[in-house]
Amino acid sequence: MRTVDMTAAKRKSLSMKVERTMSKHTNEQTQSKKPEQTPEQSRFEALSGEFVAQLEDVRNLSAHSVRAYRHDLDDFMSWCRRSKVNPFELTHRQLRSYLADLRQAAYSTKTINRRLSALRGIYAWLDKKGEATSAAALATSGPKISRQLPTTLSDAEYRKLIDTCSGSTATDVRDRALLEFLYATGARISEVSRLNLTDVDYRQGQVRLFGKGSKERIVPIYDVALKALKDYVTHARPELVAGADKSQAALFVSTRANRMSPDALRKRFEFWVRMAGMSPAITPHAARHSYATELLSGGADLRSVQELLGHESLSTTQIYTHLSVERLKEATRLAHPRG
Repeated sequence: MRTVDMTAAKRKSLSMKVERTMSKHTNEQTQSKKPEQTPEQSRFEALSGEFVAQLEDVRNLSAHSVRAYRHDLDDFMSWCRRSKVNPFELTHRQLRSYLADLRQAAYSTKTINRRLSALRGIYAWLDKKGEATSAAALATSGPKISRQLPTTLSDAEYRKLIDTCSGSTATDVRDRALLEFLYATGARISEVSRLNLTDVDYRQGQVRLFGKGSKERIVPIYDVALKALKDYVTHARPELVAGADKSQAALFVSTRANRMSPDALRKRFEFWVRMAGMSPAITPHAARHSYATELLSGGADLRSVQELLGHESLSTTQIYTHLSVERLKEATRLAHPRG
């Protein structure tokens, strides 16, 4: 018995020694893998913080866009440390190597182009400040994105979605107003989140929206959507803000009387999509796509749709002309005797 106990003790001691050795080896590996940061990289990182701050404070980009810029620049700095690259002296070849690493890591074409766009932005900003040249970033082209037509709903399909939300509770009335509003205005979900009560003009039948960079535009609203908004503001919203400590200016509020964030609004939209038995691929942006497509199909000119959507470039709006043509082709195929 004594021999057995001694053997067990030795086995336990050996096991503990192996664990300590492995732990030490793992720690050494972790420490050795952590890349050191050069003074140039530290300065670039600090300037990146300034650049992102001015995007938020000066250009008034949305919180979502600011987070994306910060994440993309942080990723680039991590690569610079690993690759021992001085970001102030970035060459065309080094930038191509960074993009190649992103492709190898299976990032989507859209993400790679977004990262490149962030780099073009900061290097153009640094160029103006005399800190670095933007030549490499501006000269490098991103991978081509395969053109995909956005997801849209027909008028009948969107009506089905709205009709699913037919309850009489305060949240149901609010959500129905939200669904109607998205289809009536083509507003981005972030724009809806920023809306205040005073932004809706019921007499004129229009709403004031603040888009990217806080650019203001006026969009008309049809009567059915206006009625849904009035019902919500008159009957449901007072119930939602009852007992709140302070007055709330936001148009769409939560059950806790807070302004609803873009994520909160998106979740409500997606909830009703599920309730209607529709594809989970349908997002609030599908309402925006549907709005634009219906306008063009109804004869609206491209410039007017561009202004209503708040697009900076006409080329962004032109994607909807393809959708309208596809709808016409489908209608012809179904209606024509030789279709």
